[in-house]
Amino acid sequence: MADKKTLIEVKDLKEYFYINTGLFSSKPLKAVDGVSFTINKGETLGLVGESGCGKTTVGRTMLHLYKPTSGEIWYDGKQIKSRSDIKEFRKKATMVFQDPYSSLNPRMTVSDIIGEPLDVHGLYKTKQERQDRILELMSYVGLNSEHAARYAHEFSGGQRQRIGIARSLAVNPDFIVCDEPVSALDVSIQAQVINMFDELQEKLGLTYLFVAHDLLVVRHISDRIAVMYLGKMVELAPASEIYDKPLHPYSKSLLSAVPIPDPKIARANKRIVLSGDIPSPLNAPSGCPFRTRCKYATEKCAESMPEFKEISKGHFVACHHVADIN
Repeated sequence: MADKKTLIEVKDLKEYFYINTGLFSSKPLKAVDGVSFTINKGETLGLVGESGCGKTTVGRTMLHLYKPTSGEIWYDGKQIKSRSDIKEFRKKATMVFQDPYSSLNPRMTVSDIIGEPLDVHGLYKTKQERQDRILELMSYVGLNSEHAARYAHEFSGGQRQRIGIARSLAVNPDFIVCDEPVSALDVSIQAQVINMFDELQEKLGLTYLFVAHDLLVVRHISDRIAVMYLGKMVELAPASEIYDKPLHPYSKSLLSAVPIPDPKIARANKRIVLSGDIPSPLNAPSGCPFRTRCKYATEKCAESMPEFKEISKGHFVACHHVADIN
């Protein structure tokens, strides 16, 4: 990275959904519970964790698709608070959704799908200018101009995701939340789409939050990786460091499950199998959320949530026993 300028800063972000539990009672489902991180200009931050840990909710709340329960979101040194802030922010920050089948309107042509953000933000003066921009965006993602008049159902999953990516680029954004953009695609297509994200980042100077549960995909594309568990961030470090030297017991378990192509190394690799099931975010354990599945847990873990602190330069961990287990 040429410069280390912070583009996005998230401070103590919380997103609670209130669930009815009785006639007049409700209980908060803590989807995101006090998450803080920064993303530098031009970098990719990978966000991983098992299903239901709150990764997608982090991305959606950052873009104010969900109203944050509390916490602050800063973009380029300015806090996003008012409706006008959000409207301006949405010209600079967009999203690629997980499911290319349900995120595209079946009644609209490809040209109208990609052109919709241009219409919403009034980013063209003439019809011809709009059409030229749509064709330019299509060429960025490897679609032909004759695809413009077709409908989404006429395309394969990989092509549909390309349409979604072209739509996210329409407003000329600086920041894109990629919400598991390849999980619904075949493995052969995944590689093409990931490489395209890399090329677009280089060409357009983009910054990504890349949400995924496939650790090999995240390793390929990310500069830094954050690991989430049950609404909380448990580890954040440069990508190579988190793979070579994970410090949190949950990160260790997660990485031990990654397939290794070399059979000799794979046999020597000890799989760390976690006991028990992931608790419900409605009834999260007290203190550290991982303690019910952690073999190192003590009474201290039940009493208080460990502080998310910097252990070495750029390597943050939330664990009371990080010094003892590494």
